[in-house]
Amino acid sequence: MKRSKATAAIAAAVALTLGATACGGGSKSSGGKDGGNSAADAALTSVVNTSDKKGGTLKFALSDVPDSLDPGNTYYGWVQNFARLYARSLTTFKPAAGKAGLEIVPDLAESLGKPSDDAKTWTYTLRQGVKYEDGTPITSKDVKYAIERSNFAPEALSNGPTYFKAHLVDGDKYQGPYKDKSPDGIKAIETPDDRTIVFHLKDAFADFDYLAGLPGSAPVPQKADKGADYVKHIISSGPYKFSSYEDGKGATLVRNPQWDPKTDPVRKPLPDKVDIKFKVNQVTIDNNLLNNSLQVDAAGTGVAPQTQPKVLQDPKYKKLTDSSYAGATSYIGLNVHVKPFDNIDCRKAVQWGIDRASVQEAAGGAPKGDVATTLLPPTVNGYTKFDQYPTPGSKGDIAKAKEALAKCGQPNGFTTNLTARSDRPAEMAMATAVQASLKKIGITAEIKSFPTGKYFTNFAGVPDYVHSHDFGMIMTAWGADWPTGFGFLDQIANGAAIKPSGGNNVQELDDPKINQMLNDTIKNTDAAARNKGWGEIDKLIADNASAVPLTYRKNLLFRPTGATNVTVTQAYLGMYDYLLMGASK
Repeated sequence: MKRSKATAAIAAAVALTLGATACGGGSKSSGGKDGGNSAADAALTSVVNTSDKKGGTLKFALSDVPDSLDPGNTYYGWVQNFARLYARSLTTFKPAAGKAGLEIVPDLAESLGKPSDDAKTWTYTLRQGVKYEDGTPITSKDVKYAIERSNFAPEALSNGPTYFKAHLVDGDKYQGPYKDKSPDGIKAIETPDDRTIVFHLKDAFADFDYLAGLPGSAPVPQKADKGADYVKHIISSGPYKFSSYEDGKGATLVRNPQWDPKTDPVRKPLPDKVDIKFKVNQVTIDNNLLNNSLQVDAAGTGVAPQTQPKVLQDPKYKKLTDSSYAGATSYIGLNVHVKPFDNIDCRKAVQWGIDRASVQEAAGGAPKGDVATTLLPPTVNGYTKFDQYPTPGSKGDIAKAKEALAKCGQPNGFTTNLTARSDRPAEMAMATAVQASLKKIGITAEIKSFPTGKYFTNFAGVPDYVHSHDFGMIMTAWGADWPTGFGFLDQIANGAAIKPSGGNNVQELDDPKINQMLNDTIKNTDAAARNKGWGEIDKLIADNASAVPLTYRKNLLFRPTGATNVTVTQAYLGMYDYLLMGASK
């Protein structure tokens, strides 16, 4: 059958994504396997310590708590990676080494989406024979319900993205399944039979197969849903199910006997058990990785600054490290509703005044990232190299900063609050470096720290809390939901993404021109035109001065010899691909 224009354009977009320089770090090849534990950076382009041995326990640890392990109530990249063990979305990223790991493939659906000629209607058909852990068949209505709860019920589930609400027909009118008791739910999602689901969009959306891969499309049986408490009894659609969950402490997963490998060509689960512990000190996690009593640091952001010298200077440890680009940017959101940052020149004073080189050094130097001048990182389609606030050696320009302060009516500087995540040593060190460089231009930034697990839900992502506590500067980091400019920029720069809590547009940027450009560009089925548009939008955000790029992040990861099938995935922020991993004991 001859392809429609929309289908051809989307296929071209996927091909362009797969051809992007996504792995960084001196990658030379796109795949392959290695039977031993090889050398430093081996897992950037190959699967290291390969094994097909089943059994054992794969052990994870995390320095704080997750926002939620509920696939419909999370926005941390590591949870999206980890959730694939027990939750199947319509599509997912292929578990594979190198560039192959950026390929979007069918998961719960039997094929990628079938778009209409105008790419405004997308249809998926579920695989035959898929079941929940209790043996109940999974239906298209369960997928629809999962999307309704994850995207339209911020009063209960505040952490996830809001793409469906923004782009489905009448998505802005639907109140979600907890308030709207209509048995049909949102009309823009149709389920004509138990295996078919049809999405009706306001406009063309060329990236829709990526959107269908977010964990919010993993099915949820309505009768089992308990809102925010669903996390305590998640019903599995994947190869593992929860045997225990303790809020704030951890969880244990075991094999799901109802999972049928014939219905799941994506997964080849090896461990008999998966164990994850929360609130473990980061340095303790690092030491446990080094002594081989732990296989995975769940956060996937790399070792702490205190551990870095040890793993880089000792050859026996260095050969077990992987320095991966995270496809993410660390930056500061300057909240435009907190004085004096409602004045663009006060925002520009910070842009000129920050010594980005010192911030990079505080994070761990070159092994932990490059100095950033844009929000879009170089690994994301649409990246355009520019620097709207260039300074010698990226060390800041005191004269230009003071000139901006004078323009904004604060010639002697001002005092503000700077938030950061208390259990992330690198981020706290970066905040301290920001504080020191701003002091030189008369700005006093008082650091307020909060735990990662509640950082966006209760503090930095809650506009009312931010305003009442004068949080003018918010440390954050962001990686693409999928590796295109829209997948990176929309949820942090579109006014439609601002939420009562759990928000990631921490600067509360709501610029009509930027909003319109984001929406217009994603409609375009020409991949080259879309990529050009993302770079132009990035420049508009820089002109607005509400986001201060700091570093293009790298993860200095450590792979214990007890971990098998280890490879870095750029689809999940340069961490290891948790779907492939096993344990040798």
